[in-house]
Amino acid sequence: MAYITHADLADSPGALELSQVASDEHRPPVRAELLDAVLRGGDLADWPAEDVADAQRAVGRIDSAVRDAGSMIDGYLAKRGYALPLDPVHHLVVAWCRAIARYMLHKNRTTLESKDPIARGYTDAQRLLQQTADGKFSLGAQDTVANDKTDARFLHAPKVFGRDQLRVFR
Repeated sequence: MAYITHADLADSPGALELSQVASDEHRPPVRAELLDAVLRGGDLADWPAEDVADAQRAVGRIDSAVRDAGSMIDGYLAKRGYALPLDPVHHLVVAWCRAIARYMLHKNRTTLESKDPIARGYTDAQRLLQQTADGKFSLGAQDTVANDKTDARFLHAPKVFGRDQLRVFR
């Protein structure tokens, strides 16, 4: 199960960006309009078969990055004890999946990470996933793991002054 849909990716980061990073290397990028149609399940009848094949290969690369992002997310969440795959998928997990997949698709970026919004999104997602795994961050009110109070234990120290202890003073 993927944590993000093709339509979500068509909305953000968008087909234009995805066509630039997921198209065949050493070839012109897939036209953004075509990739958008493929991602949204639109009509492809008016597009040349070779262009559609290029777009489908690009979607294959996008799907691979989404699978890798989902595996990374599952690794962190499994450490905390979440039942996987998540169902329903929390909107934060969708955002993390988007950020991680986007970073993976931009594998050839050469900008400074501190000034790169794609790299910052990736590191933010990793940081929040680690905090979630450590129990320091919750997915919200519907978070079944963070809100599970069945493991609470109340410990008490033995009484210092009670009837049994005061008998020695009679």
